[in-house]
Amino acid sequence: MKRIIAFALCFSFTFLLPSCNKKKLTEVVEVPLPSAEEKLTIGQPDDVTAEEGQFALAKLPYEYNALMPSIDILTMEVHYSKHYLTYTNNLNKLVAADPLMVDLAIEDILKKLDMNNADLRNNAGGYYNHTHFWEGMAPKAGGQPKDTLATVITRDFGSFEVFKNQFSDAAEKQFGSGWAWLVVDKAGKLSVTSTPNQDNPLMPNQTVKGTPILCLDVWEHAYYLDYQYKRKKYIEAFFKVINWKKVTERYLEATTTK
Repeated sequence: MKRIIAFALCFSFTFLLPSCNKKKLTEVVEVPLPSAEEKLTIGQPDDVTAEEGQFALAKLPYEYNALMPSIDILTMEVHYSKHYLTYTNNLNKLVAADPLMVDLAIEDILKKLDMNNADLRNNAGGYYNHTHFWEGMAPKAGGQPKDTLATVITRDFGSFEVFKNQFSDAAEKQFGSGWAWLVVDKAGKLSVTSTPNQDNPLMPNQTVKGTPILCLDVWEHAYYLDYQYKRKKYIEAFFKVINWKKVTERYLEATTTK
């Protein structure tokens, strides 16, 4: 019962407040809430299928419960099968309606984005950001990076602890919904930044631009069931599931592909 009440409270905040906006392809996701008598049933990531379109739903590389206790099973299931699925379907509808976006990679769409196009901004960002987020985590991961990335983090931040503090601070102090990022610029230098809503450092007019190699979702739906208002605890838990192998691969790809 406590789980169901928490679930209802979480999504009351997440979905009911934006409901007065115009009904467009925005990031509002309608999720039916279970009644007190209904038993919550958790599906499987492989059961989730997007509508046919240009961009595929990235398969979750682990089960919904694989990141526990850092991220609980219900949050993962709803986040992936409702929020992420909706961004993917909405993005594909928008792309299909615009011949100029056909066959473009998601990164190219983001870089050329008209920031006044709210539908595309929200859904392209939501698709890219979440795909990046899922792949940047793994069970039995965390700790600290090794080899090349460890050396570069020490070079650009002074130490891993300084980097961790900067990244955590960016995530904690992002007002409202948004993301924290670790990015690499064209010179190979690492920086930490944050963005509101579904924006990311690939989009125009960003304070810090670069290629993302790590991100953290700090929208309330990403952590509220377990952590409520304690975002700092969620950020601490995230560091226990960071897939540093994947982050290192992204860094090497970004710095060797010129």
